[in-house]
Order: sequence, then structure tokens, then C-alpha cells
Amino acid sequence: VLAGLLSVVIVSCERGFSDEIALATYPDIPEVFTDVPVSLTDQFFVSFDPAGGANVNGFGTDTKEAYLGTTSIRIDVPYQINSQGTINPQGTYIGGIFVDRGNGRDLTNYDALTFWAKGSVTAEIGLFGFGTDFEGDAHAVGLNNVTLSTDWRKYTIPIPDASKLVQEKGVFAFAAGTASTGGIGYTFWMDEIRFEKFGIVAQPLTSIFGGQNSEQTAYTDAVITTTGVTQTVTLGDGSVVTTAIAPGYLDFKTSDPFVAQVNESGEITVVGTSGTATITASLNGVDAVGSVTITSMGRFALPKAPVPTHAAADVSSIFSDAYPDAIESNFDPRWDGSNTVYNIYSFAGDEFSSYEDNNYTGIVFDFDPINASSKTHMHVDVYIEEAGTSSIEFQIRDMGADGEIDSDDAGYPIDDDKDYRFTANGLTAGEWKSFEIPLAGDLSNQKGSIGLIVLVGGPDFILDNIYFY
Repeated sequence: VLAGLLSVVIVSCERGFSDEIALATYPDIPEVFTDVPVSLTDQFFVSFDPAGGANVNGFGTDTKEAYLGTTSIRIDVPYQINSQGTINPQGTYIGGIFVDRGNGRDLTNYDALTFWAKGSVTAEIGLFGFGTDFEGDAHAVGLNNVTLSTDWRKYTIPIPDASKLVQEKGVFAFAAGTASTGGIGYTFWMDEIRFEKFGIVAQPLTSIFGGQNSEQTAYTDAVITTTGVTQTVTLGDGSVVTTAIAPGYLDFKTSDPFVAQVNESGEITVVGTSGTATITASLNGVDAVGSVTITSMGRFALPKAPVPTHAAADVSSIFSDAYPDAIESNFDPRWDGSNTVYNIYSFAGDEFSSYEDNNYTGIVFDFDPINASSKTHMHVDVYIEEAGTSSIEFQIRDMGADGEIDSDDAGYPIDDDKDYRFTANGLTAGEWKSFEIPLAGDLSNQKGSIGLIVLVGGPDFILDNIYFY
């Protein structure tokens, strides 16, 4: 189908293009899967990392179940913990992406991805989307926490700005676990996956930083990530869809480029030694809701955190430059009542997690928990800039057999969660201090599904090298 596909050649010069040069285009094939994968390889499904808990054995097709035609995609979501309390050794969730077989597709003529799906039981799927390509994911869009019924239903994921999708390789993505079924495995089916042109979109509402106008301080050379980027769209049938979208769809602006600059990916770099700058964004000329006003505190030479010494084979890492991440974590859950201002900063090539005005917050990975059954400790390095922070409490929580934090789904006790609480004392301003936190107490016999680390107190501190070993 794609024979003769041309490469894109972009040339900039004052003379313009030669008459002999023809700009190549990419195919605008809308279908992803009908009865067969369309313009995809036989191995079109690329799983998320098994080292992070992804199960690679539950993906296939089904010739006995389809919305149209003869065949659908069948996904067998694995159980999390069996009746003996043993976590699934083959992985506790399933997910991945569908990759275009060529150099990508031109999707600029479409405004939505649509598909049909049903479940063997009523279940909540963590993610459906597109644009994830494992090559930067610059145009990823995700529809999160989608509840399937046991009947076929159509789902629509709007494209924020189709003009960006001139060469898109990631044409579908999904991820599913058992949080909504109490750890019990189930099956769901997908069919008729395609891009469409509806003309369906009313004026969308786009937000950055969760739609809040926030303020924070930062040191020169700090790099701040734009978070909480969403778009809410009213479809033609009156239904409202909110998706998480990549910052790459937006156009960013700084009020003072001599204080802070922002790139096309929403990464904000503090360049000035004083002053303030407000970062805003727009999509297709319409202002997004939310902003951040940054006050530069000047230069600050943060010393490097201690270099970890544990063997990589023994480590499940949450946040560290020394090891690959074992799972994807949410470092900014924005819980009700939390005052915390969280940022990932970068100094001299090192990244670290900064917490300001913390009363309580958390590092959450409940969708993709850590199996720490073979681990004995959690390591963390803590730094405080100023005297006054006497201690920080770390609450390491295992979610139990139901796979949810404090849940009574599927008949499990409401408190089958277990945790161990450790207070980091003896902090000295201007110095890193390392803590080896034992997985003790209630975690001694239940640590196969750790989904949360609660951080209490502070109020200002910096963390690095957070990992189980």
C-alpha cells in the first residue's frame, strides 16, 4: 500500500523551490483496525515495558466477537493478586501502542479518533488515546478512566490541533488494569478504530497547570515542566469529553524572556537572576486557562546528591538519574487540602524533585504498582536549603489485594492497605542526607503492590534518588 512513499524534504532559501523539487506527502490513511490492522506490521502492537509491570501475553484478535465484520481486537487484562495473595509474576496490567508501519501518517484532514469497545464486565480502562510513539510523544492525547459496558459503544477522542499531525506514527494507545474490578482479571474488545472528520467540535476549553493561576519562586537555570494540560470539548451529540493532551499542541508565551523562557514542549527555563515572568499558552489562537508566574531567586549552586551505589539489578527506581524508572509516577496529585508547589528542576544535568509549602502530598503509582516482594528498603536523599525543616514523614503504602488505595471493592476489607511510616530527622541546611527506610512493620509481609508514597511536613525540601532495593 505504501510503495513509493516519499520522504519529506524541507528547504529554506530566498530563491524558493526548484521546479524539479516536489514536496512529498505522507499517506492520510484513516483506518487503524477494521477486521485487520490497516497499514500496520504484523507486530504492530508494542507493549509498555514489562520491567514496569506490563503483561505482554493478553493481546490478540477474536473471530467470535466483533462490532462489524468478523474480527475484533481482544485484550485479556491480567489478575493482580491470586487467591493465595501472590502478585501476578507476568505483570499486573496490559497496555501499549499501535505503530504505523511506514514513516507516519498525515492526519491533518481529521478531527477525532473513534473506536468501538465493550467489556466482559463493567470495568474502568485507565487510558485510550493516540500520539504516543516512544519517540518523544510530542502529540499524545489520552482519554483517562473510561468505563466500558458489556455492550458495544462508540468512543470519541478529539484531536486538539490536526495541523500538528503531518507525520504521526503512534496511531492508538491503551492501558488497562484491575483497579475497578478488585484485582480480578477480565476481557475487553475493540473494533473499528479509525480517524474521522466530523466537524463536531464546539469551542474547546484548554487548561494548563490544572486551570490555576499559580505563583512560585525558582533559581536561575531551573527547568520547570508545564503540567495539568487538558482540553474539554463538546461533541455534536452534546456529550463533553476531557482529555489530557501533550503540551506540544499549544503555543506558549512568556511575559519577560529575560526572566524565563518557554519552549514548544512547555519546558520553562529560568534565565534571569531577578524579576518575574508569567507563562501562558494558547491553542489555535484561543487562550488557555491557567498560568504560572515565576519569580527568579538568582543563582544557586545546588550540590550534587550522593551517587547511588546499589546494583541496578537490585533496584526498582521511582526517581533517579542513576537508574531507569521502573514505573511511571504522578508526582503532583493535587489532593484536596494540599498546599504543595511541586516542580522537577534541573541543575548541571541533574534532575531533582522540589517541594515548597508542603503540608502533605504524594508520589502515586497505583495504576502501575511496584512489586517490592524481593526488596528490603527504600532509599531517598533529602536536601533542605534553610534551617527550620526538622523532619519529613514518608508513608509507604501497599494497596493490598483489591489493587486500590483504601477501597472495599469486590468484598475486600476497606483497610486491606498496609503502610510503614518513617520520619526523616536530623536534616541540616545546605547538605544532602541519605535515608535507608526499611520495608518493616505492616509491610514486612505485604509489599507486592506498593502504589503510593505520602510525604508529610517540610515545608520546603528537595528529594533525589528515590528507589526500592
